[in-house]
Amino acid sequence: MRQLSALDAQFLHAESATTAAHLAGVAILDAARSPGGAVTRDDVVRLLRERLHLVPALRLRLAEVPFGLDRPYWTEAAGLDVADHVHEVVLPLPGDESQLADEITRIHERRLDRSRPLWEMHLIQGLSGGRAALYTKVHHCAVDGMSGVEILACLLDLTSEIRPVPAPEPPGPPPPAPDPGEMLAVAVARSVSHPARALRSLGRLAADLDAIPLLGALPAARAVAAAARLIIGGEAELPEMPPLVAPPTPFNGPISARRRFSYGALPLSEVKRVARTFGLSVNDVVMTLCASALRSWLRERDVLPAEPLVAAVPVAVRTAGARGGARAGAGVGNRLSAMIAPLATDVACPLERLRVTGEAMRRAKRRFAAAPATWLDELSAVLPAPVTAVATPAVFRLASIVLPPINLIVSNVPGPQFPLYLCGARVLGYYPMSVLTDMTGGVNITCFSYDGSLGFGVLACPDRVADVWRLMGHLQEAMDELVELAGTADTHPAPPTEPAAVTDPPVAVADPVAVPDTATAPIPVTVAVPTSA
Repeated sequence: MRQLSALDAQFLHAESATTAAHLAGVAILDAARSPGGAVTRDDVVRLLRERLHLVPALRLRLAEVPFGLDRPYWTEAAGLDVADHVHEVVLPLPGDESQLADEITRIHERRLDRSRPLWEMHLIQGLSGGRAALYTKVHHCAVDGMSGVEILACLLDLTSEIRPVPAPEPPGPPPPAPDPGEMLAVAVARSVSHPARALRSLGRLAADLDAIPLLGALPAARAVAAAARLIIGGEAELPEMPPLVAPPTPFNGPISARRRFSYGALPLSEVKRVARTFGLSVNDVVMTLCASALRSWLRERDVLPAEPLVAAVPVAVRTAGARGGARAGAGVGNRLSAMIAPLATDVACPLERLRVTGEAMRRAKRRFAAAPATWLDELSAVLPAPVTAVATPAVFRLASIVLPPINLIVSNVPGPQFPLYLCGARVLGYYPMSVLTDMTGGVNITCFSYDGSLGFGVLACPDRVADVWRLMGHLQEAMDELVELAGTADTHPAPPTEPAAVTDPPVAVADPVAVPDTATAPIPVTVAVPTSA
C-alpha cells in the first residue's frame, strides 16, 4: 500500500457538491477510416484488458482510514473488470461539435465513485463525418497532467495496426486487504509527530512567501522569505516576483455544479512562427492568446479590470524515477508546482501585450529555475488530515467570496508531433479538461499540442461564463491578430529582442524518446506542464 501525499489528498478534499476534481480529455477519432470501419466499446475494453498492467493508476482504489483520521491509501482493486468503467453513447443527428461538447459536459459534471478505481471512459458515437470521440476522466488525486497523458500514451499506437504488448508477469497471491488496526496505529503516530512536521512545512512556506499569490503582496513578504531561505540554507536573493493580487472579475466567486465546455484547435506552425518572430517561447504565445481572449470577453461586458489578471500555471516536477513502472503506486499521484504570473489583460496594444507577457513569463521562469516552489505541497501539509478534510471546501468557498488568490488556471501541455492511433483509428485531435473550484475561478483554459495543432479545452461554470464558445472565438481572433503582427514584422524587421535563453519552462520533463523500432513500448510523449487544479 502507498499513502496519498498531502497534495493528493487535497484534491480529494476539494470535492464538494459544486466541485468534481477529475482531469479529463477527449480524443477525436477518425473511426470510419479505421481498418474495422468503426471503433466499438468492445474494442476499447479489449485494448484496456491487454494493457492494464502498464497503467497502475487504473488498477488502484482508495482505502479509507477509519474515522478519517489520516490520509487514505492506494490498494490494488481485487476483481477489477475494466468493462465496468467503459460506457458508450450515441449522439443524435447531426452529431456536431456543439452536441459533443454538451454530452461531454454532462459526463464531466458527475463525480467519480470512490468505492471503485477512480476513472471512466466514454465512447461517444454518431459524430459527423464518421468520427467518434473517446472521453476519459481520472481523479486528480491519482494523476497530474504528466501522468495523465502517459496513461493515454500506453493505449496509443504509431500506426493503425494495434501493436503487441508483452503479457504481464503471472500474478502472485492477491494483496492483503488493508488492515484497519494498522492504519489507525499509523494515524496515531502521525498525529503525534504532526506539530514538528507542520513547523517544517511552515518554514518552507515562509521561504516561498513572496511567490505565493495574495500573500506575496504583503509588505514584508520579500524580507520574510529572504530570512527564511537563509535559515533553511537556501539562497536569500532570488529574482523578485511582482506583488500579484487578483482583481475582481465575473470569473471569480462561488461556482455551481454545472459546467460548460468548448474546444477548438489552432495551427501550431502559426504559434511557432509568432514565437520565432518575436524571440519568445510557444508557451509565451499561448499565455498571450489567453490574455487577449480574456481581455476581449471582459471588454464586451464592460467589466475589464484596470489591473492585470493573475493566472496560475501548473508545472510538472515529476522525474523519471517518480514515474516508476507497473508496480502498484508507481507513477501515481501528483508531482507538480505552480508559477504565478500576470496576464497582460490591462495592455491595449496587442504587440505590447505580447512583449509584456514574454517579460513576465521570463521573470517567473527565472524564479522557478532558481528555486522551484514547493508551497503547494507545504500548504497542503500544514493542518492535520482530519481538519483538512473538513475545512477545505469551506475555506475554498470563503476565499472565493472574500479575496480569491488567482483569477484562473492556464495549462499548456506539449505533446507528440506525429499522428497516433487508438483501436486502429487515427486520433485527429485531443482536447484536455481540468478542474474548477471556488478558489481557482469559474473558468479554466487548458491546451495540448499534437500533430501540428494546438488543441484548446475551455471549461467554465455557466454561472460565471455562460457563453464559453465565445471565449474560443476570441482565442481564434487573438491568433489572427498575432499572425498579422508577425507578417508585418517579417516585412519590416524590428531590432532583435532580448535573447530567449530561458523561455522554455525550466521544469523536469519526461525523457524525450525516439520513435521506437519495435512496437512493444508505450508511445513516447514529452510533457512539461500539466493540467491541474
